[in-house]
Amino acid sequence: MADENKIYVTASPHFISGATTQRIMLAVIIALLPECVYGVIVFGIPALITILTSIASAVLWEILFQKIIKKPNTVGDLSAVVTGILLALVVPPTTPFWQVILGTGFAIIVAKGLFGGLGANVWNPALTGRAFMFVSFPIAMGQSWKEPFADVISSATALSQIKSGAFVADSETYLQFFLGNRAGCIGETSILLILISCLFLLALRVIDWRAPVTMVGSVALLTWLTGGDVLLAVLSGGLLFGAVFMATDYTSAPVTGPGRLIFGAGCGVMTFLIRTYGGYPEGVMFSILIMNSVAPFLNKITGRMYGYGRQHKKTEAAK
Repeated sequence: MADENKIYVTASPHFISGATTQRIMLAVIIALLPECVYGVIVFGIPALITILTSIASAVLWEILFQKIIKKPNTVGDLSAVVTGILLALVVPPTTPFWQVILGTGFAIIVAKGLFGGLGANVWNPALTGRAFMFVSFPIAMGQSWKEPFADVISSATALSQIKSGAFVADSETYLQFFLGNRAGCIGETSILLILISCLFLLALRVIDWRAPVTMVGSVALLTWLTGGDVLLAVLSGGLLFGAVFMATDYTSAPVTGPGRLIFGAGCGVMTFLIRTYGGYPEGVMFSILIMNSVAPFLNKITGRMYGYGRQHKKTEAAK
């Protein structure tokens, strides 16, 4: 039992909950299982190898790093497993295994470990690892895509074709995108499964609805205002996956309700701007990482000011 007369200084976020870190991470792992299974069904053995390599290397990197800095082993909290799964699901199934290992190393050591470990990281570790891979290996990460249920490699995703004006969707296209019959990253293709996972996490109160809803909603609204295809904008790319699993990260996203609303809206606006006017067809990764940087500021301006309560405000108003 903690001594009530002592002050414990730890990394944010701070909240009272009956759930342990391990239980929260286990819930996220369970929510991600349908995307993993479907990814293997759609993309075959390469997807399975990528997922297993990512999980194993993430766990081993964490063990190695903690051993080097002589810290207690925290692999049991399952956060490294979650990082490994998330990273695997946001890369193409044909990504070379050694690149995946380097990506998990960057995620676990640089984005997480060097900042003090779980709860102290500024940016989402999995997305930071993906950003490292995207910059270091652009061909493998953005120019080689495996078609579903086939060994055919496509040179462009739907987002790339949309950006160039060479893609027109119909009702059949929307259905296929919703079910997940399209080229893309391992876990981002099936919108149906992502929505099911989202409802599961919301029911368990593991994630909050604010950031996902405002992120997707702002993309949809801006697409509609500019005359674009709203359904295609929402169903394509990694928008839904990023909104559900990345924008809801406990550490790198705001902890306040208003802060999460602003955070999600900011992610959506930047995703739209990058997709429409930027040099890349997809903007989810960069938008979330940018908003991660301002999350502490959002907490500050939208959070409760301890020591400055209601009575103090009345006193100030009376002066």
